[in-house]
Amino acid sequence: MTTRRDFLKATGSLAAGAFLAPTFAEAAKVKNVGIQLYTVRKEMLADAVGTLKQLAKIGYKELESARSEKGNFYGLKPKEIKKIAGDLGMNVRSGHVHIDKDWKKSVDMAAEAGQSYLVCSSLPSEGQTVANYERCADTFSKAAEDCKKANLVFGYHNHDYEFEKKNGKPLYDILVEKSDKNLVKMELDLGWVIVTGNDPLTYFAKYPGCFPLWHLKDMDKVKKESTEFGKGQIDIVKMLKNIDKSGMKYFFVEQEEYPKTALESATYDFNYLAKLNY
Repeated sequence: MTTRRDFLKATGSLAAGAFLAPTFAEAAKVKNVGIQLYTVRKEMLADAVGTLKQLAKIGYKELESARSEKGNFYGLKPKEIKKIAGDLGMNVRSGHVHIDKDWKKSVDMAAEAGQSYLVCSSLPSEGQTVANYERCADTFSKAAEDCKKANLVFGYHNHDYEFEKKNGKPLYDILVEKSDKNLVKMELDLGWVIVTGNDPLTYFAKYPGCFPLWHLKDMDKVKKESTEFGKGQIDIVKMLKNIDKSGMKYFFVEQEEYPKTALESATYDFNYLAKLNY
């Protein structure tokens, strides 16, 4: 199956709802569920407006775009997708791009679309070495300065390879520790963390407040691919109970493989979350 990581490599391109804090012992419900639009990538490319209408009908409130062959917004202009989403009761909260020759243009477009965050979706330079990860951390700090000038927050989205260890330490940790902690934030893809044998809660404790964005993704128990909520490895309620420690403000549902169709899975995942108490 083609994952977004595979897609990003092939194209050279570079997804949470806000939560209302529970009072006292009151069980919290998931609010303002978001979706990474890569989940419905084919549908967005075929009919962006129609797909956004379907997502709004399901109940999604927060959107995170992902660069495609039609650009950062699936053929729509930044102000177009902002208005369409707004008219449907949704926000274009974040977007995935790459730090490349079009970086400055992506920053401007994100600001026009009304985004709060701009996320680098894969490493800007290849190499599983300490030196490259230190170089990437420096690149992130500089990119975050560009974002700050546009009233955006810069973030980095992980896959699994960042958790390879060098000298007994995950390379991912270098990105967190060596980049500007005041400007660079992390979008933690919980599914990819879990399949590496790591626990997101460990990272929440180690770097509290560093993860304002999550990708909420369940991973198959056998195959290294995503699945519908409740059918894989992730304990979603356990994750949600730690939102304060992580610093999470928004999360985006992301599913890259589906038993039937992307929209059916998007509906299933939304309804699963709607039933949860944490």
